[in-house]
Amino acid sequence: MKPLGVVLAVVVAVSFLLPSLAQDQQHPATLRSILLHELYTTHNQADWFVPIDVAVDGLTAEQANWQPQGGGHSAGQLTYHLLFWNRLNLERLQGKSKGNFTGNNDETFDRFDEKQWNDTVKQLDQVMTDLEKLVKSADEKTLASMATTISNLCTHNAYHVGQIVYVRKLQGSWNPEKGVK
Repeated sequence: MKPLGVVLAVVVAVSFLLPSLAQDQQHPATLRSILLHELYTTHNQADWFVPIDVAVDGLTAEQANWQPQGGGHSAGQLTYHLLFWNRLNLERLQGKSKGNFTGNNDETFDRFDEKQWNDTVKQLDQVMTDLEKLVKSADEKTLASMATTISNLCTHNAYHVGQIVYVRKLQGSWNPEKGVK
């Protein structure tokens, strides 16, 4: 009888805790809603941190090409890197391509072209929008199969967006009113 008593105690404790854990949500979270939240907040909805569109907003091609003294990637290189990985994984999830990745991650930074800065930003915005559409339209089985990839992409996006903001701070091109002082 002791194991049953422990199980009942856990059930009672959890039943009291669940309402407080979900108080900020109007509806119970689903896999789809969580993945969309991750995509939106790394794309164009500020929440706990700055999304991609805010991080690159107002950045000129010249500023995007600037690299910190002593090494490190430029904001443009970081943006191109995000475009590369988000696009490659979108194509893989859509079953369109296995991608032409050589395995050299340096190439995903070094292909940034200052002349194509505005196009790079537009392409990244479109790829993020396409990822959101994919998650919205996927059936439950497909959604479950892509969940880890989408979640990892969003974590990767957040990491590099932080780097973009940091590079802009070093450069003096970051406006702290955009959310990061």
